[in-house]
Amino acid sequence: MLYWLAEQLKEHIHGFAVFQYLTLRAILGVLTALGISLLLGPWFIRRLSELKIGQSVRTDGPQSHLSKSGTPTMGGALILVAIFVSTLLWSDLNNRYVWVVMLVTAIYGAVGWVDDYRKVAKKDSRGLPARWKYFWQSVAGFGAAGFLYFTAASPAETQLFIPFFKNVALNMGVFYIIFAYFVIVGTSNAVNLTDGLDGLAIMPCVMVSGALALIAYLAGNLNFSSYLHIAYIPGAGELAVFCCAMVGAGLGFLWFNTYPATVFMGDVGALALGGALGVIAVIVRHEIVLFIMGGIFVLETVSVILQVASFKLTGKRIFRMAPIHHHFELKGWPEPRVIVRFWIITLVLVLIGLATLKIR
Repeated sequence: MLYWLAEQLKEHIHGFAVFQYLTLRAILGVLTALGISLLLGPWFIRRLSELKIGQSVRTDGPQSHLSKSGTPTMGGALILVAIFVSTLLWSDLNNRYVWVVMLVTAIYGAVGWVDDYRKVAKKDSRGLPARWKYFWQSVAGFGAAGFLYFTAASPAETQLFIPFFKNVALNMGVFYIIFAYFVIVGTSNAVNLTDGLDGLAIMPCVMVSGALALIAYLAGNLNFSSYLHIAYIPGAGELAVFCCAMVGAGLGFLWFNTYPATVFMGDVGALALGGALGVIAVIVRHEIVLFIMGGIFVLETVSVILQVASFKLTGKRIFRMAPIHHHFELKGWPEPRVIVRFWIITLVLVLIGLATLKIR
């Protein structure tokens, strides 16, 4: 909105032309989302407490978690408000990619909100039935994938690019829709599985979204994309504003979510942020790089799959508890140690992912 206003005013006041620079708007996106999160955070947490929207804790998990029972949850709604307001203020709203990402994020956030609300307000431990949760995730995932496929203006927008290799791209055809769907839905659920400790999921989301902001900026610039031999996606650069808004909103939320947390993200935040990361990676054609940078998300998901498969096939568990962050807790690692070490691993993986931009 402010970007549109600046575009109108620059005809009369030349100084407003500065807002045409994407880098400036991305920085303003970070600061705006961060400010909203920090300013609204205390009021939001008090409101959740007044409504008695508190976390339920499993009794079969680490005993240290029992003290967290009753801590306000559904704090992801604060993150989404900060992201959407910042994006609407500073991005070019004529850009179709911005609306695709916001719509997917909103739908996944709504699914998570219903699930959280039924658990904490209605005291229904099942929350939203898995079939309905997966159904609406699939609707949004297939909808976004189909829209991107049928509106693609160049072959590069639907090709699969392999990191570390120059000019290696696979034509996927209609299979692109299925592939994109699994990336979006898979990333959403992977982030949700990771969200089990104070700040464990939000900081990797911040780091990965920051890296995707850079990738989006480069992919949307013809000169940079040609120099780096990555796919040129016209208009993708505008997603840098959304990604930076995620960074700012995430850091603001971490102020309250850091150990010991005074608010939890809940499914409303985890599902939405994961879905956003997935659809952005699909748009900028860096899905494999997302898997590298989000290695912690992949590890958490694989640990659950292996645990379930092993128990069903052999009756034995591989880990003391899944997702794997609980395994390390039950081995005696203090919660802050698990969290910070997972953050460090994510930082290394993000750097490796960014290195693929040059090593081709």
